[in-house]
Amino acid sequence: MRSELVWYTTRSTGIVAWALLSASVLWGLVLSTRVFGRRPRPNWVLDLHRFLGGASAVFVGIHVVTIVLDSYVHFGLVDVLVPLATDWHPGAVAWGIVGLYLLLAVEVTSLLRKHLSKRLWHTVHLSSFALFVVATVHLLTAGTDRVNPVLRWSVLAVTALVAFLTFVRIQGDGRGDGEVGGTTKRIPRVV
Repeated sequence: MRSELVWYTTRSTGIVAWALLSASVLWGLVLSTRVFGRRPRPNWVLDLHRFLGGASAVFVGIHVVTIVLDSYVHFGLVDVLVPLATDWHPGAVAWGIVGLYLLLAVEVTSLLRKHLSKRLWHTVHLSSFALFVVATVHLLTAGTDRVNPVLRWSVLAVTALVAFLTFVRIQGDGRGDGEVGGTTKRIPRVV
């Protein structure tokens, strides 16, 4: 495989993985708040959230495989699976490796949700916030395109939106009526 193709694939899949992860986090926050009015209930709304998370995992997988195949910077399996094992920007790469493990934890527990306690699933799912932060730091410290002003402004805008929706989610007024995709009934407020 030509080295330019591998390099461009590595770069593009990393950016696309971050964008899909961000979209999944944002959509999850929209699902769990009433920031845009009444919470939507159709199945496709939750399915979109699941699809975005799963697609981000696929793109991260391609990103990791192509970085190992790349001949410009030599990464072995240990370099992409063990934090701080590489000689090439070890801190920046470590953020990505931690993000990989967080993404796997969120995705695997989401797939096994019916077999896990609600509390365990929810606790692991909350690590999506840490995942977003870790993936963003990786993008801005390891990515070749980190100096691109369009990318930087896009990251800033998305991060601001995630921070705003997280703030709304933490506030009781923006909180939904129960677990995302759950069957919890809404309890009317008494005025």
